[in-house]
Amino acid sequence: MIENLSNYSAEALIALGIILLAIEVGILGFATFILFFIGLALIINGILIWLTIVPDQLSWILLTTALLSAVLALVLWKPLQRLQNTTEQKNVHSDFVGITFFTQHPIDRQGLSTHSYSGIQWKLKSEQPIAAGSEVTVVRAEVGTFWVKPVV
Repeated sequence: MIENLSNYSAEALIALGIILLAIEVGILGFATFILFFIGLALIINGILIWLTIVPDQLSWILLTTALLSAVLALVLWKPLQRLQNTTEQKNVHSDFVGITFFTQHPIDRQGLSTHSYSGIQWKLKSEQPIAAGSEVTVVRAEVGTFWVKPVV
């Protein structure tokens, strides 16, 4: 059995590397990079063994996998970290946008005035000062905050 497995060590390493990459990306959501580096190293190592560049011996397999993992980690850590930290800003259209009402208090950027709507006390904010008693419309809704502008 062991002898039979050593005949296919390059294929086994490539398959194991693909499995580790699938676990890293599919299950862990690319949250850790360790399985990614080891998986890539196993695939590269399997190719090197298949091309007879690296001997088909356990000690060489372990050594080259460790070295390749370390080199890949050094080279790819920063780019993958940047890729992981980038977020896409999406403007979400809320059902609250377009609601109009009359204010009871002046409104500014500080959000000191409030408005009760749908059982919730919403802070009111505006890019420009709005006088009390003005009719306003909601242009953006955030958690607990309505951004409003005067109705023209």
